Amino acid sequence: MTAFGLTPLEGWTAAKLGLAPEDRLTRQDIETYQLAALNRTLIKVRTHSPFYRQRVAGHPDTVDSLNDLKTLPFTTAEDLRRDPLAFLCVSQEHVARAITLKTSGTVGVPKRLFFTDTDQELTIDFFRRGMATFTKPGERVLVLLPGDFPGSVGDLLVKGLSRLPAKGIVHGPVLDPAAAVCQAIEEKTTCMVGIPVQVLAMACHPGGEALRGQIDSVLLSTDYVPDALVARIEKRWGCRVYKHYGMTEMGFGGGVECMARRGYHLREADLLLEIIDPETGQPLSDGNPGEAVITTLTREGMPLIRYRTGDLAAFRVDPCPCGSVLKSLRAIQGRRDGILSLQGGQTLCIADLDESLFAVHGVVDYRARLSDHADLDCLTLEIVPRETAFLASLEPIVREAVLAVAGVRHAMDEGRLALEIRLAESLGGVSTGAVKRSIKDHRERISG
Repeated sequence: MTAFGLTPLEGWTAAKLGLAPEDRLTRQDIETYQLAALNRTLIKVRTHSPFYRQRVAGHPDTVDSLNDLKTLPFTTAEDLRRDPLAFLCVSQEHVARAITLKTSGTVGVPKRLFFTDTDQELTIDFFRRGMATFTKPGERVLVLLPGDFPGSVGDLLVKGLSRLPAKGIVHGPVLDPAAAVCQAIEEKTTCMVGIPVQVLAMACHPGGEALRGQIDSVLLSTDYVPDALVARIEKRWGCRVYKHYGMTEMGFGGGVECMARRGYHLREADLLLEIIDPETGQPLSDGNPGEAVITTLTREGMPLIRYRTGDLAAFRVDPCPCGSVLKSLRAIQGRRDGILSLQGGQTLCIADLDESLFAVHGVVDYRARLSDHADLDCLTLEIVPRETAFLASLEPIVREAVLAVAGVRHAMDEGRLALEIRLAESLGGVSTGAVKRSIKDHRERISG
């Protein structure tokens, strides 16, 4: 018996693999299932997807081992933008939900993803099991995600919660922290699911103190989650914060922390996840950080083979304290395109800024932008403070926090980087979660 409860995903996965309730799940069980599911998917996309029929031409119809997955070509976001309909393995009349994903840049064609009713049922089932980690039957959960339309992430989450059974109450993304806090109080919610900086905005709001003792658990999703941000929410509300890793390309749900909170346990019956070297594309052994690549194993409408997510992650090599044999993925550490080169060979990524800035009391959110002037890189930080009155006192603290980031400090010591800290144009402008948070790079001259 472990000190932590076994993740509910363990028994769920065993059942999906067809094991009897008394049988204990093993890695061999999982990998045997994954190989068979992978080969079914490969046959399916060759038969029905114009894109993959061409992309995997010349490769064997099936693979002999999971290790052979590395011989197959990657799928990229650009592939999805170029011709999303070419990925479909069903007729368009069987598409229950089409989702358009805007690019994180200022220009570019958005991605389009398609899901059948069966695909959405897989997500609902995963949400039900994942939420059972920290949600008890009868609890009331405030859903701070888009949920106005059938098939939206909030709608699917509410349906999953209803099967616990628990009550999901859709508020939607937090545009007004005070209003979200008021609804949490009025609805007597004990759990909430939301976007990291938006939940922090609620916790930092003067009225947010009223939720201390009421909120037992929080699940943060849609973006990577800084540890410093988690610590502030937990301190403010006296609750436990869990992290979820997912993206629309996965069918929203990918993995969720168990009670041990040592990494995301993955939905391995539906997804196969690799970690590759971002530069060479070669698979990395467990424990080594790289880019996460996903292959869907049970997707009906729009399967994806070796889709490069751009997310930076690593598998844990130590056993999870909860006792599960499911793989654990360490917390996502930002995106590959979020690591920027500075003058003099230093690098800067938003994950480093996050851990420094979200540890500063009074900072609710920030926006970072790099520009250039003569031979200097210029880092501009627009700070969203808890209150306007905090800005004057925050400036020196924020500056000190940013200088604790090694790349910034070295570049400034060498006279290659200028730093500007100012108030964000809109105090209500916390990140929407529609795209991943990033450092906007507006430099005309990029040096290595």
